[in-house]
Amino acid sequence: MTPAPFTDYVVGLLPEIVLSVWAMVVLLVDVFQKGDRSGPSRSSITALTAVGLVLAAAANLVLARLPAGEMAGNIAIDGFRIFTNFVFLLAAAFFLLISDRYLTRENLRLGELYVLVLFATVGMMVFAGTTDLMLIFIGLELMSVPVYVLTGVNRRDVRGAEGALKYFLLGAFSSAFFLFGVALVFGTTGTTNLGSIAQTIGVDGIGASRLLLVGVALLAVGFGFKVAAVPFHMWTPDAYEGAPAPVAGFMAAAVKAAAFAAFLRVFLTAFPGLYDTWDAIAIWLAILTMVSANLVALVEGNVKRMLAYSSIAHAGYLLVALAAASALGVASFLFYSLVYTIMTMGAFAVVIAVAGQQEARLDLDAYSGLGWQRPLLGAAMTVFLLSLAGFPFTAGFIGKVFLLRAAVERGLLLLAVVLVLASLVSYWYYLRLAWYMWFREPNGATAQTAELSTGLRVGLATAAIIIVGLGVFPGALIAIVERSAATLLRLPAAGLGLLP
Repeated sequence: MTPAPFTDYVVGLLPEIVLSVWAMVVLLVDVFQKGDRSGPSRSSITALTAVGLVLAAAANLVLARLPAGEMAGNIAIDGFRIFTNFVFLLAAAFFLLISDRYLTRENLRLGELYVLVLFATVGMMVFAGTTDLMLIFIGLELMSVPVYVLTGVNRRDVRGAEGALKYFLLGAFSSAFFLFGVALVFGTTGTTNLGSIAQTIGVDGIGASRLLLVGVALLAVGFGFKVAAVPFHMWTPDAYEGAPAPVAGFMAAAVKAAAFAAFLRVFLTAFPGLYDTWDAIAIWLAILTMVSANLVALVEGNVKRMLAYSSIAHAGYLLVALAAASALGVASFLFYSLVYTIMTMGAFAVVIAVAGQQEARLDLDAYSGLGWQRPLLGAAMTVFLLSLAGFPFTAGFIGKVFLLRAAVERGLLLLAVVLVLASLVSYWYYLRLAWYMWFREPNGATAQTAELSTGLRVGLATAAIIIVGLGVFPGALIAIVERSAATLLRLPAAGLGLLP
């Protein structure tokens, strides 16, 4: 492959460059305004970080005006990358909205955390937006290392230290399997570029060897750890429970979306000729994940852990999009990843408000009568729970219908049946929490504990409105994701799907 000019790389990586430079600016400003670095960060750091996200979003729009295709060799310029970039930036923006009061309450330094979130977001963009396995691995590490630190950032919390260690070990397993898989794929095909790998294998997989199949299986295991699919989820609920609630929401939403975006890009662009080989892996991972996670969540009394298992169950739903391996499957992933990010961050925002100092109130009883004591919290949480369950007139319902349709059109009837049954099982633990909020006697301690900062109010209201709005009027977003999905599979489409 002919090396691309340096300017092409700069333009192709413009959002990542802007966000990386801005993260360093935020870090330096935070250091100098603290003086001896022992004082708290000023609230202006939050606004400064938000400006960086806006600038990165503007740079992402610049990419949307470029012709679809591969620019700078191994950098993807397509609607799929641009759409997922916006999902990651949106997750980071929600983190800023819901975390400010929490971090101040827990005496955690704002500046350092925001810088880590920005660098993790850069890693997500590289992870999901490049077309070379080695660059994808670099993005994986750039995303993972800041998240390890974020998980254990509250050094006064033993649960946080335990969760960080467990998440680090999971990440180490993920990286090891992924890198070994990359080595085998390179050894058998002579390249790490996704397009070149697909050409070597051929449309019918005739160019595949047994060693290559082992490499593909190892890549699938590496991604399985990162998306927390069963049986690779292991300590993921412990990591979510130990992490500060805003970080847990960011991990459950953004990290999972990035891992799935990379998963789909690698398998649908590098190994389409081997679909008849790896489709069984995706199907059974999806079934195991949907069934196991939902059954365990049924008996969870800790709301944070319940949302952790809910996150794992949703990984099973998103695996349906991978198993479908079609333009409709990719479109359903894009739609559901955006919706899932919003409703998950919103649910964790309510957890932040109710949990209180040192997250002492995470059990179901803490939500007794919450809907009557704090109507905004109760109404917003009800919307998020109904959407997570897949009730009609919510965006989660539209997303699951898309996933179901993708499975049926591919002929994966067993997967479609399991998806419906698993969703029905999930109604129990989602509606149980809603029942506590509206039909249990109010808990006076909850009313005194629940804190609602301005950012938290804005975040909750915005998320709830989007979830209901997309549930009733999903047409515009559906059109965007369909065109964006077509660019990943190089199918005819009108532009990138992000501009009229």
